[in-house]
Amino acid sequence: MDPLLTAAGDRLTAYHERLAELVGIDTGSGQVDGLRAAADLVQTWCLATGLAVEREPVADPTGVPLGDVLIARRRGRGTRRILLAGHLDTVFPPGTAAARPFRVQDGRAYGPGVSDDKGGVLAGLAAIEVLTRLELAEYGELILVCTPDEEIGSPGSRALLRTLGSEVDVAFCLECARDNGDLVSARKGVADLEITLRGRAAHAGIEPERGANALLAAARLTVALDALNGRWPGVTINVGHLHSGDRPNVVADRARMLVDLRSWRTAEYEAALAEIRRLVAVPSVSGVRAEVAVHAPTPPWEPGPVDRRLTELAAKVGAELGVPVSHTATGGCADANLLAEAGAAVLDGLGPVGGADHSPAEWLDLDSVVPRTALLAGLIDQFSRDGGAGHHGHPSRRPGRG
Repeated sequence: MDPLLTAAGDRLTAYHERLAELVGIDTGSGQVDGLRAAADLVQTWCLATGLAVEREPVADPTGVPLGDVLIARRRGRGTRRILLAGHLDTVFPPGTAAARPFRVQDGRAYGPGVSDDKGGVLAGLAAIEVLTRLELAEYGELILVCTPDEEIGSPGSRALLRTLGSEVDVAFCLECARDNGDLVSARKGVADLEITLRGRAAHAGIEPERGANALLAAARLTVALDALNGRWPGVTINVGHLHSGDRPNVVADRARMLVDLRSWRTAEYEAALAEIRRLVAVPSVSGVRAEVAVHAPTPPWEPGPVDRRLTELAAKVGAELGVPVSHTATGGCADANLLAEAGAAVLDGLGPVGGADHSPAEWLDLDSVVPRTALLAGLIDQFSRDGGAGHHGHPSRRPGRG
């Protein structure tokens, strides 16, 4: 058997035990105590592996604490700096870990965050342990980063991620592989839009003409935004939430809309955002004013030649290990988008195979842990030796977008 597979297999029991511990902690975004407890565990395991660990507290733009970013580093004897990026937060509310505890059934592990992304984080750490055991240290530096706020757009971590992305040669992202085993080679960009409309209240029966109906303006704007779907290839716009008014006999004086914008390409992303701003600026009901706030905008990850060479390198390593490798683009965004924006070459989906993320049925294929850990370790080693996507000095780096 290939030494990478053997070493990864030797880590499997520890992987299972660690996964059960991590999944047993509630780490929904914003659950700071749980997120720090999970980071404490990962820190302990990193230190035992000989990594140097830093912790950086982060907060949202209003100053509300979000937890700590954990950064673990290990120096090698080569030149290339390699980032492994994962996250500890989940989408689940407090109490989920107790209500739906970690379990194993028919070769699959279940529990909140088992696939997204605790299984991926632990695969990254296991890959570092495999390389350490085999004394494969041709990299210049390995950096494992675990963030506490990816599921809400990384509002506290994004500045740090962009800094790291600008400093490394490559970022291997630890989101789990798609449920069919695909790696991820491109992601849509996303903007979360909050539209606030302000009108004027009036009695709906006696003097409706004195009112300015914010609900009506919001309804018309919803139709106008939906009509934008199909204008640009791959752009989707979804009004997912609309709240307005309190009573049927009052002309609604306010409304709030939450809108999801996604695009494969930066040009279309920016064009759609500009058109949404134009529609919001001219409400369809006289007397109603509207404004839009864009929260945690995340640009598309558009793969370039460098990223495509990474997928080829992964396929080469997979063939040597007997691990089939294929890849796909996905409409979900992740920290990979921010790292690509910063200029790093990126490949994602390098955790084990999993599925049903963000749902009670979330699962991780335990049979995929060993081959995927070996694949990641082999990819790190091969990139360290031949650069795979360029050479030291970052000639492969795409221009950053600030």
